[in-house]
Amino acid sequence: MRILGIDPGLQRTGWGVIEVTGSRIRHVANGVAEGRGTTLAVRLVALFAALESVLESYRPDEAAVEETFVNRDAAGTLKLGQARAVALLVPARAGLPIGEYAPNRVKKTVVGVGHADKGQVEYMVRLQLPGVEIAGPDAADALAVALCHAHFAAGRLGRAAIGKALEA
Repeated sequence: MRILGIDPGLQRTGWGVIEVTGSRIRHVANGVAEGRGTTLAVRLVALFAALESVLESYRPDEAAVEETFVNRDAAGTLKLGQARAVALLVPARAGLPIGEYAPNRVKKTVVGVGHADKGQVEYMVRLQLPGVEIAGPDAADALAVALCHAHFAAGRLGRAAIGKALEA
């Protein structure tokens, strides 16, 4: 199973692709989609096009998107939500199943601590994907989202296999 992880951001949306075969996880690619432009609409179109290109290039089977962290800046949170909508829309249009994970869930799954900092997340991503060249903190976060989804998808797939075995 190939998983696309997305860490939404209006200016920089991180993405990471991993491949899961049984209990083995392998890094495929990672990068950052730049939300360039002078208006919100132009930035969103740039993110959309970049994520569509990632989907076309790496053909994931599933996607995982980090949920928006709500803070005191309502306007900033709303703008981030719009970038997140693009991150959901692109894989949804391709018909992919999408997992959504809170930032604390991702950190707890990958690092073991729900309030880990970006450096700890990147360190643990590097441990789990040996030899990976990470395109920056946003890409590291996206790979962490993909790893989180792999953990939960493995549980879901394992339960499905057990269910089929019980039916037989």
